[in-house]
Amino acid sequence: ENREDMLSSKSNRLTEALEEANKLFSGVSCAREAALDAQFLVLASNLGKEKANELHSEMTAFDSLTFAEDLLTFMGINRIEENDSDSESASGGYLPRNAWHKLGEETEMYFRRAPSFHYMLGSFNSDPPVPRQRIERQKKATGGEERRAMPAQLKKMEESHQEATEKEVERILGLLQTHFKNDPHTPISFFDLVIDPNSFARTVENIFHVSFIIRDGLARLKLDDDKLPIIEPSKDNEGKEDHHSAGARNQVVISLNHQEWK
Repeated sequence: ENREDMLSSKSNRLTEALEEANKLFSGVSCAREAALDAQFLVLASNLGKEKANELHSEMTAFDSLTFAEDLLTFMGINRIEENDSDSESASGGYLPRNAWHKLGEETEMYFRRAPSFHYMLGSFNSDPPVPRQRIERQKKATGGEERRAMPAQLKKMEESHQEATEKEVERILGLLQTHFKNDPHTPISFFDLVIDPNSFARTVENIFHVSFIIRDGLARLKLDDDKLPIIEPSKDNEGKEDHHSAGARNQVVISLNHQEWK
């Protein structure tokens, strides 16, 4: 009781000192006051530590030897019979065969839980997947825009090629019309008109250009008495009528290889 009274009086004095220090150093304005406040805080902390060391709790400490003796008693150790087997305990005595099984049945109820699961390569990421950003594809340009985007050099080449074809068709048509003006009763052979004896490629180009004349109804093909094709220009009225009536014209495909040209 005297000891408790001493601790209580010491605690009261420490509390009174702390309250007085709070009043004195409530408004620190210079370095000297701050140093004194810090020094007092160190002294008060040391006193509190000494007081805490003098306190004793009423809790009982864990005694491993006592726990082992109680455990052996629960498992049914027989200290009277002696046995030279390996199961003989160090303190002397004999454990029955089902000793550890009995302990396992008793402790099993306190460990009824699923074992923890551990990933060998770490846990999976539980965050939701990041949505992909949709990449909008560029819409295909229309035909007009494609034609506008055509390089100027290629455009000039196409225009020059088209103009050359039109001029060549007009030239052949002019030759055909001139021949019939001079001799309208003598038709010209189709092969004599288109075949160039010195160039197979030129022959193919001539057939290509004559096909435009036939398509537009400016000339027509017929077979003579020898079943060979002849070509003659159409009259103005016939050309217009053939041009407006699709059924009056028929297109055919002919084959001409290099050997036949020779």
